[in-house]
This record gives sequence, C-alpha cells and structure tokens, in this order.
Amino acid sequence: MSEIFDFFFAQYKTYETIDIVMEIIAVVFGFLSVWFSKQNKIWVFPTGMISTSIFVYLLLKWELLGDMMINGYYFIMSVYGWYIWTRKVDETHVTPISTTTNKEKRISIFIFFATLIFVYIVYKTFNKWTSWVAYADTFTTAIFFVGMWLMAKRKIENWLFWIAGNIISVPLYFHKGFTFTSLQYLGFTFIAIFGYIAWKKSLNKTPLTS
Repeated sequence: MSEIFDFFFAQYKTYETIDIVMEIIAVVFGFLSVWFSKQNKIWVFPTGMISTSIFVYLLLKWELLGDMMINGYYFIMSVYGWYIWTRKVDETHVTPISTTTNKEKRISIFIFFATLIFVYIVYKTFNKWTSWVAYADTFTTAIFFVGMWLMAKRKIENWLFWIAGNIISVPLYFHKGFTFTSLQYLGFTFIAIFGYIAWKKSLNKTPLTS
C-alpha cells in the first residue's frame, strides 16, 4: 500500500505544505468551474478565476511557464466570457449555445498557431526548451487557448478541445510530479464528455447560431 502511495504522491514530500494545500484548493475550484460549465451556469467563471489565480502563483513558483500562461489566459478569458454569457441579445435572452461560424473557425486556427509560436519564443527566451515536456506544453497550451476562447463565446466545439487537451494533460502533469492536478484533468475529461453531450442536447432543442 505504501509503495502505491509513494508512486503517486512521493514527490509531495519535498513540497511546502502551503503549496500542497493551495494546489488542492485550486483543484477543487477547478472541478466546480468545469461542472458549472457542463451545467451551462455562469458560476463557471468566478470559480474558474479562483482556481486559475492560485495556479498562476504556483506554476510561476515551479517555473512551469507554459502552464502558467494557460492559467493567466484562462483568467482573462473568464472575465471576457462572463461578459459574453450575460450579454443580452434581446430584451429577454442572453448569448445562447451555438456552433462555430466559418469566421470563428479561422480565428481558432489563428489562435492555435499563434499560441504555438508565442509559447515557443517564451520557452526559448527563458532557456526552458530542454525536453519533450516543452513540446507537449506548447501543444496543450495551444489546444486550451482555443478551447477557452470557444467556451467564452459559448460555442459547443469548446468541449472537443477540452477533451483532447485533458487527455494529454493527465500523464503530462503526473510526469511533472503534480498528482492532484493530474487527477483533476482525469476528472475534467469525463466532465467534458458529458458537458458536450449536455450542450448538444440543449443546442438541438434551440438550434441557434451567432
């Protein structure tokens, strides 16, 4: 039993207690945020902002620049998404769930490749382009940047990006030594799958596009 525990959590022996507690709190609020997103509830944004704020601090401390930028971007896009989700499109309705337009697909492609280039430059500047982890970080950052932008726009395709990014992040964070965060992404994967299904049902009931 102790061997299994050490396999998953031995790295935490070298961490400060406050950092472990903060990671767990961030994970809890991260789960709440994704759950509220699945439910199509506005609370996705305030809970997500709490989680990302904590992760920005921890990831900066741990020198994981790509992950830190992801969470910093999440925070900014949460502010934007909060506005979009509550914006009235007429006197009684707010921005609905919809599918991406051709223009938004082009913007998504631009965000993806622009993020790849930007993160690569950052890693090279700080001499962090030293292993396969940097490649994986760069790729997942690009995926999540697109996913977060689409979620802020209330586009159903956001879930497909979350699912892909979460699947990659589970082993990636475990390799980095952050078991709690790895388990978070495992949970995120299942919630994202059900989130896509739930949004799809809602979209079929009210087939609107924007």
